[in-house]
Amino acid sequence: MNTKELYREILNDHNVNPAHKTQMDGATLELHGVNPSCGDNIVLYLKTKDGIITDGSYTGSGCAISQASVDMMLDLVIGKTTEEAQKLYDIFTGMIHGTASEEQIEQLDEAASLEDISHMPSRVKCAELGWRTLHEMISTPAKTQEIQKTASQSHENCPA
Repeated sequence: MNTKELYREILNDHNVNPAHKTQMDGATLELHGVNPSCGDNIVLYLKTKDGIITDGSYTGSGCAISQASVDMMLDLVIGKTTEEAQKLYDIFTGMIHGTASEEQIEQLDEAASLEDISHMPSRVKCAELGWRTLHEMISTPAKTQEIQKTASQSHENCPA
């Protein structure tokens, strides 16, 4: 099996058998993320304690890339500090935009399987949706709380 086939298999597995796709009760952070250009849509839930992401999940719908990417992201960030999660976001974004080093990309584990997305500009926003939502949650908590109230009221209309 060549590398591209392996990556395709990883992506497909996270899309078809996601480990984290479920609504979470008791989340400390919740944020609705949307990719308006193609309709990908998630609600990201995190439980944090003392600056550590102790659990995470998501609900929503979209293409295989958007859904698999958020699932892989959660595999990576659960158990990490919010600072470590922010560094992984920076690496992932660098990878998608073709600026991350191979050494950095190795830190992304299975999420590195999305590296070729950098050659498909129309799919970049799909891959970044979960990561952008995470970044917004942890980098602007006050905004997240404001958005959380809005998302909680409006995600009843989002497709599940």
